[in-house]
Amino acid sequence: MTYEQVKSLKPEDFKRLCGVRPETFNQMLEIVRSPSLAKQKTGRPSKLTLEDKLLMTLEYWREYRTYFHIGQSWGVNESTAYRIIRKIEDTLTKSRAFTLPGKKKLASSNYQLEVVVVDVTESPIERPKKNKKSFTVEKTNSIHLSHK
Repeated sequence: MTYEQVKSLKPEDFKRLCGVRPETFNQMLEIVRSPSLAKQKTGRPSKLTLEDKLLMTLEYWREYRTYFHIGQSWGVNESTAYRIIRKIEDTLTKSRAFTLPGKKKLASSNYQLEVVVVDVTESPIERPKKNKKSFTVEKTNSIHLSHK
């Protein structure tokens, strides 16, 4: 789904799809477009517009799909999707416009926390339980004999 298809959505639906409000998307777009952060482009022109690249990055953050799946849905190679997402992430990080407040600012009493960020991408790994039945008699006998 390209930006041309998404930009006509209602603000609530736009936020449901991308994870940010249209105003925030436009702020991000201005940062990515800024000439101070942009480098001289060389090579073949991209199939995707800058808006589509930002939308691809937001899709990656929102859905946490693999680069292969994102590349397939946008019609680019997996490595191209990775490069695009990394470039947009690095540009937004360098701008420091969307950073969270530091520890000192949070610790001060006059500052009120407005946003809570929770990372839920990690999940516990199921591991087999250790019990006595998992060890064989031969292994335990060989261990006892070698220590005598």
